[in-house]
Amino acid sequence: MAENHVIAQILITFGGLFLLGLIADLVGRHTPLPRVTLLLLAGFAIGPSVLDWLPAFTERWFPVLTNIALSMVGFLLGQKMTRLNFSRLGRSVLLISLGAVAVTALVVFGGLYVSGVGLEAALLLAAIATATAPAATVDVVREYEAKGKFTDALLGIVAIDDTWGLIVFSFAMVVVQSLSGDGGAVQCLTDGMREVGGGLLLGVLLGFPMAFLTGRIRPGEATQAEALGMVMLCAGLAVWLEVSYLLSALVMGVVVANFARHCERPFHALERVEWPFLILFFLLAGAALQVQSLLQVGSIGLAYILLRSIGRIAGGGLTCQLIGADERMTRWIGIALMPQAGVAIGMVLLAAQRLPELKDTLLPVVLAATVFFELVGPILSRFALLKAGDISPHNKGFRSG
Repeated sequence: MAENHVIAQILITFGGLFLLGLIADLVGRHTPLPRVTLLLLAGFAIGPSVLDWLPAFTERWFPVLTNIALSMVGFLLGQKMTRLNFSRLGRSVLLISLGAVAVTALVVFGGLYVSGVGLEAALLLAAIATATAPAATVDVVREYEAKGKFTDALLGIVAIDDTWGLIVFSFAMVVVQSLSGDGGAVQCLTDGMREVGGGLLLGVLLGFPMAFLTGRIRPGEATQAEALGMVMLCAGLAVWLEVSYLLSALVMGVVVANFARHCERPFHALERVEWPFLILFFLLAGAALQVQSLLQVGSIGLAYILLRSIGRIAGGGLTCQLIGADERMTRWIGIALMPQAGVAIGMVLLAAQRLPELKDTLLPVVLAATVFFELVGPILSRFALLKAGDISPHNKGFRSG
């Protein structure tokens, strides 16, 4: 009987979450709020901070769903990074991404350090500020059927932003551990290089066999099984090897997009099954948000949110001006890059684990900022896409049907 009760609880919980995702999607059709924001708000409402309706097992499942959902997002982002797209947008995408990361890190570090935040905490918060939220950005693009040069550039930027962010964070950890006299600085550098380099290598090693299989497997359910199997295998191996699963999936997608005979098949197959996983991911991400973190944040957290926002807008805009991008890109790309979510949380948890003396400073700030950027970021991305002219008229504002 006890086993039946557990099974019933699991089925009822996931059934209810999927239906809640459906409701959020339907509500989103009649409001200007992106469904990502609505899902996060709904998750926050049913989470422990408000109604506390979710059973305890969802906390154990959240890391698994996070790995699956973000690996799918990373793989699908790889579809945009083809030779054809890079010949048209590659140089500008690379430079805008680098500019946004560099300026954001410098603005956040400088602002926090001048405000009296310790050198170590300022360095780590600056590195964490460079992380973005590919899942939220991609979903906003899909929900509003955004298309155009601005959208392609945005997707390309968020696809590689976290790569630069991971590199910046790895070096920041090395510097901070060196400043604190921790003898593990060399080990930290090695770990950082292994995480990034290993992620790149794993994506390549899995990408070429997948590219070979694609086109030799008939379309439909077989292709869907291939895409799901390879993405989950990539995510599992990345976690087992302790390398970046997001980067591994991204590189695998890039290899398939550039070398597969029928490169579009696995991406289209995966798109058909991705949304249910994202529903669970966003709802449980919202449930994981703690209202206490917002109350504890204080002036450092508010400064971090303000400085990161300035860094994103200034970094994107200034880089666009330097490379001669068009006015729409210059004005709106920084605002579109505002979302921040899971990667930043992963960074701060790692920093808190290795540098426990900074835990009480870093965790409340990043978690509270995540609440803000997860809720407000998708709205700003939609606004930027709308202003850039990449959302068609029938998808503007309030929608019906």
